[in-house]
Amino acid sequence: MTTRLADIAAQAGVSEATVSRVLNGKPGVAATTRQSVLAALDVLGYERPVRLRQRSEGLVGLITPELENPIFPALAQVIGQALTRQGYTPVLATQTPGGSTEDELTEMLVDRGVAGIIYVSGLHADTTADMQRYERLRAQGVPYVLVDGFSPKVQAPFISPDDRAAMTLAVTHLVSLGHTRIGLALGPKRFVPVQRKIEGFVRTMQDLLGLGAEAVETELIQHSLYTLEGGQAAATALMERGCTAIVCASDMMALGAIRAARQRGLDVPKDVSVVGFDDSPLIAFTDPPLTTIRKPVPAMGQAAVRTLLEEIGGTPAPHSEFVFMPELVVRGSTASAPGDRTRP
Repeated sequence: MTTRLADIAAQAGVSEATVSRVLNGKPGVAATTRQSVLAALDVLGYERPVRLRQRSEGLVGLITPELENPIFPALAQVIGQALTRQGYTPVLATQTPGGSTEDELTEMLVDRGVAGIIYVSGLHADTTADMQRYERLRAQGVPYVLVDGFSPKVQAPFISPDDRAAMTLAVTHLVSLGHTRIGLALGPKRFVPVQRKIEGFVRTMQDLLGLGAEAVETELIQHSLYTLEGGQAAATALMERGCTAIVCASDMMALGAIRAARQRGLDVPKDVSVVGFDDSPLIAFTDPPLTTIRKPVPAMGQAAVRTLLEEIGGTPAPHSEFVFMPELVVRGSTASAPGDRTRP
């Protein structure tokens, strides 16, 4: 013990008595001196006494789905940078098929003493999931914020894009180009963002084209997976029903839709227009560059961090949903409808 005290004192540039006071949690040591001693412990590879392991207060968990969809790494980067600027250390925990579940990742993070958790597109977005897991987490005293999804059963701050408005932007754009047979390709219906996109799509198709809600839902909406292959399958089904334009619920699905059109010998956008959703990194450089709905990732990520830190600091934000407006970004994958080439 004496040797260890001497080593730490020499590394920190303080007396052994000061090191002893820090290790025993005694008062009367300046904050900067205390930090120097703790840093010396870390440098020399000594384990901190349990009562001094306060660094975990600076850890914030971020639980995301798989990282193959580039929108998730983009959001993780914004959140990670915002946390780092505030002196916190982000801990990224990723769900993968056949890997750790959200509950397992949550337990792992709680065991490591995280100060809070940000969930992105988690079970809170699944209307069939048991929301009691979040109430149990709150009972443990762990603050959290939920991104992309909403449940009235969970008393927590939610951060969402306006999915209904996104569909209005996409459909309005395509109708202005002369399209009247517009399809929607999206994920499983049990997810809240999917249900909201359907609501916005159906309402806008009714308002602009006078179509009945039942006809739109049965003929022009195709559920699939949020993958390139899922987009390809959904787009194939919609094109077989005569759609000349397809709105996709993710950019990955939109790339699948473009591939489906080409496999049928069709040109994008001359024969089929395609709209994505997210405006993922590099999506502007596809062939053709993708028209898409830009999710306000920077604003959403920063709001998630700000809201979580307010929860951690004891001044929680209202337990409500903060909704961010998306933006239509027009590029080369949309054009006037076939047979309507007089339009710009």
